[in-house]
Amino acid sequence: MWSAVFRRLRRNKMAIAGLVIVILVVLMAVLAKPLSMGNDPYHMLNVNEAPVEIGRPELMPPMRSHPLGTDELARDAWSRLLYGARVSLFIGIVASFLCIVIGTIVGLISGYFGGWVDIVVMRFTDMMLCIPSLVLMVILSAILKGGVFQLILVIVTFGWMSSARLVRGQVLSLKEQEYVESARAIGASGWRIMFNHLLPNTMAPIIVSFSMSISGTIIHEASLSFLGLGIPQPIPSWGNMLTNSQNYMFSAPWLIWWPGLAIFVTVLGFNFLGDGLRDALDPRLKL
Repeated sequence: MWSAVFRRLRRNKMAIAGLVIVILVVLMAVLAKPLSMGNDPYHMLNVNEAPVEIGRPELMPPMRSHPLGTDELARDAWSRLLYGARVSLFIGIVASFLCIVIGTIVGLISGYFGGWVDIVVMRFTDMMLCIPSLVLMVILSAILKGGVFQLILVIVTFGWMSSARLVRGQVLSLKEQEYVESARAIGASGWRIMFNHLLPNTMAPIIVSFSMSISGTIIHEASLSFLGLGIPQPIPSWGNMLTNSQNYMFSAPWLIWWPGLAIFVTVLGFNFLGDGLRDALDPRLKL
């Protein structure tokens, strides 16, 4: 099966472009230290470290030793962009994974047991979906005072519902299949049927949902950090880099271009890859 999926994925040029983008961003994050050219993302340059012709270390334009210049605190923007990729990807992948895990478990339980369990679980899920999540994310982030793991908690709290509804729909269509009836007939427990028979057959939409949700999580992190409620200083993230540079949009525009472009390209890459996976995992589509 997976070899056929890979062949179908290779024929999708947009998916391959998305995969290349994702790989490059991951390599940026993993190889941040060697790629930073020896610049520390936390180090603030002093006057003696600035070129003579410039004089001041703050807001230096791009040059050979500092490819993206320096920010308002005289920190190297290139190294902060690289290390910010680590933070943004870590939050995006971990928070999306936790959302998928929680949503999958909730959807399996709701879809398989049905009855009052399905009613209670799905009404709670619908209630959570009706809440303006960004507003509550802002409030909860302000209460938790920011931080990587606090931000992951905030995103997961309001991000598992769509996965739950997706998995529930898959389980409702699968639980009446013959192989499920056969498992019941030989005395398999409900939990065994859910995790040994139903879950493997819902993996395709779960994988697609996971890849697509990473891009949304990265945008949530950037939004909260941009509002000053995400990753606290001096930890670099693409969102707080945008926050710090907004006052220098005209005097040092390069500070806002690159983190914004990094978010745009990364989100685009994950969306292209998710679309390609969706098509490759659907045997009804001809690529």
